[in-house]
Amino acid sequence: MKIAIYPGSFDPVTNGHLDIIRRAEKLCDKLIVAVAVNSSKEPLFNTEERIEMLKKCCSNMEWIEIKSFKGLLVNFCKENGISIIIRGLRATADYEYEYAISLMNKKLASDIETIFLMADTEYSFVSSRIVKEAASYHGDISNLVPDFIIPRLHEKFQTVK
Repeated sequence: MKIAIYPGSFDPVTNGHLDIIRRAEKLCDKLIVAVAVNSSKEPLFNTEERIEMLKKCCSNMEWIEIKSFKGLLVNFCKENGISIIIRGLRATADYEYEYAISLMNKKLASDIETIFLMADTEYSFVSSRIVKEAASYHGDISNLVPDFIIPRLHEKFQTVK
């Protein structure tokens, strides 16, 4: 069984993330969508909220498991029998950053492959950071995230201000 992982902060999950998740089905038997817990970042949504939003978005995808992880991604992969890392690329800047990470991962675990999926042109500019910025100023993000996330973002920004 080929097990792949799609790691990220998913703060919040966007339609671009969901596009990569759907397309990853063709590449593996099981996909673990893994929420990274990074102590150097302060997310808008806590880990449990991000997992819950992903579970709601992926509830009809039986081949997906949602988890969180801390520490090195390759260690999590080894512990869970994961042989493929899936990363989405939006632009050249993403490529340079992701390529460097993939080289380091290969150095740490030569048996784990990284596969890059290019973002669909519709989502090539979408990032969680851009979505949060637009939402904080009440911009229209209706085509960028699942509908149920919009009021959650607005609620967060009312409590943050």
